[in-house]
Amino acid sequence: MTQNPLLAPIGALIDYSSISPSHIEPAIKALIQEARAAVERAADPALPATWADIVEPLDDAGERLWRSWSVAGHLNAVVNTPELRAAYNQCLPLVTEFSTWSGLHTGLYAQYKRLRASDAFQGLTAARRRIIELALRDFRLSGVELQGADRERYAEISDQQAQAAQKFSENVLDSVDGWSLYVDAASRLDGLPPDVVEAARAAAQGEGREGWKLVLKMPCYLPVMQYARDRSLRQEMYRAYATIASEHGDPRLDNSPLIERLLALRAEEAALLGYASYAELRLETRMADDAGQVLDFLRELARKAKPHALRDLDELREFARERLNLPELEPWDIAFASERLREERYDYSEDEVKQYFTEPQVLRGLFRVMEKLFGIGLRACDAPTWHPDAKAYEVLSGSGEPLGILYLDLYARQGKQGGAWVDGERNRRKRHGAVHAPVVYLTCNFSKGQNGKPALLTHDDVITLFHESGHALHALLSEVDDLGAAAFASVEWDAIELPSQFMENFCWEWGVVTSLTAHVEHGGALPRALYDKLRAAKNFQSGMQMLRQIEFSLFDMDIHHQAHGLSIQQVLDTLDEVRKEVAVLFPPSWHRFPHNFSHLFAGGYGAGYYSYKWAEVLSADAYAAFEESATAPGAAALGASSDTLDPATGRRFLKEILAVGGSRPAGESFAAFRGRPPSIDALLRHSGLASAEAER
Repeated sequence: MTQNPLLAPIGALIDYSSISPSHIEPAIKALIQEARAAVERAADPALPATWADIVEPLDDAGERLWRSWSVAGHLNAVVNTPELRAAYNQCLPLVTEFSTWSGLHTGLYAQYKRLRASDAFQGLTAARRRIIELALRDFRLSGVELQGADRERYAEISDQQAQAAQKFSENVLDSVDGWSLYVDAASRLDGLPPDVVEAARAAAQGEGREGWKLVLKMPCYLPVMQYARDRSLRQEMYRAYATIASEHGDPRLDNSPLIERLLALRAEEAALLGYASYAELRLETRMADDAGQVLDFLRELARKAKPHALRDLDELREFARERLNLPELEPWDIAFASERLREERYDYSEDEVKQYFTEPQVLRGLFRVMEKLFGIGLRACDAPTWHPDAKAYEVLSGSGEPLGILYLDLYARQGKQGGAWVDGERNRRKRHGAVHAPVVYLTCNFSKGQNGKPALLTHDDVITLFHESGHALHALLSEVDDLGAAAFASVEWDAIELPSQFMENFCWEWGVVTSLTAHVEHGGALPRALYDKLRAAKNFQSGMQMLRQIEFSLFDMDIHHQAHGLSIQQVLDTLDEVRKEVAVLFPPSWHRFPHNFSHLFAGGYGAGYYSYKWAEVLSADAYAAFEESATAPGAAALGASSDTLDPATGRRFLKEILAVGGSRPAGESFAAFRGRPPSIDALLRHSGLASAEAER
């Protein structure tokens, strides 16, 4: 029998090219059995209460199980097929049941309490003491102190939540993949960038059809909304995207009942554990103290942003009336009119800029930034991948020591979930004197190059890539020896976006931009004059953009800060109320934004979407340290990458933020880097909101 690639030794790389759906269930069942046995052994009260006897054996077994399950989940997300989905869904309840069983294991909980109370506890490293404290907290939050029927119900809730979240994600993917629009008249595509038109033609030809095929994947949808002069085409695409996985489409893919079920289950889980709402439960593991603090934070940001947003919208409406002959600005006109206004005001288009951001050059520039800031190098390697588009890179220290493997999978395709994210196959761990280096996936959904030309990225795409690289670096540059203190395992959720949002700032630096650009035709770097226009437009409509994020965050907190679930109508009513409070743009009544909000209902951000704005305060303030490190006159001024790409400050950021992972509270790590608690001032300044605030 051929060896199951999912059962490879933990120190070896997974051979993705040899994995088939039939490997998943046997591997997961075998590894769950091993992990169950490890839990039972560790729970034996006759064992000494030591790290070596309790925690290390659990990590040995758990590391193999969670690696294999991460691989299965990753493949299900990026190369989804009916067979792979079936295999994954067959194992999902098994994995959920094991995780719930472990969290409810009173014998294991007692062992961790013994370890915490032992004389040996104070002799452990600070990271290991923190891991034990967090484990005790997580046991309590996993229902370990529940009894009888409550305990049984908690286990049922855990399984039902996992199933509902997975189905939500599948419905979104299937709804997007199942919709297309075939265009026969070239005139309907007037205004679209040539590479988008060519991709649409290639998609149609791939199905043996004439004309052009438009889809709801971002590389197609967004350019249509920004550039298509055919208003009816924009309206048709807008409506399709706005009603993804809702009652307005295939009823089998309607996420309405799943939203209701998830909210009800989350509220019930919180009540079982003694919390007034799911939001209060989730905030036990965050930097923020309580829901009130989060709501106050968001509303204060809204107060500062709304005057700017109203001005942005007034300017857009006036421009649409006077220059575009649009007396009424409809939702499907917003992106189109905004792009025309940006072109007129700053004398450039996104498509013009995109010709310079060729994907190979962007990657070279990104790797250069990583090298200069953190002293690392990236080298292409031949590790097996799951798709021809996926590439593997070995991450090396300045002395050539291997630090980990980074997989890049950058292009949108059928069967791949939309969006951009980072996940890990394996976290760094030191065991028996040897280090298991991290293995990290960085996934995006950019448009692939056509006719032998490289992919062209918008500047927003570049920002997305840098954002996700920050997450990847958090895992790859860890110096934490124990799994329980890895960044993705224990950094507070409202701080996990600090490294990612921090990296975005370098996309605006002149020296960095020149290293990222090589024109697709003549190879030249972005001209300084065009960069200056791009830079001048950095905060274009920043008030509207900030309010949009605050709207999402308030909606998230409001629907989860409830003692009970909500009907889908109550969910939509809540969203309307939030918009009345903070929004300046109001979509049609048939818009079904929650049904496609995978962050909340399938991605772990329920009662945590505010984290993006919370962490943006941290990231802006952290980046301000690089501005302050500049040695040239006017050090705080933006735009001089030779100053802000400061290796000394980069090494401090590495030491105090990236390398320590979750081995200490995020607030302590930030203070260690910055020398003080975070301040909101840098965020307001970077967003162009500081001057008006000062005037008030």
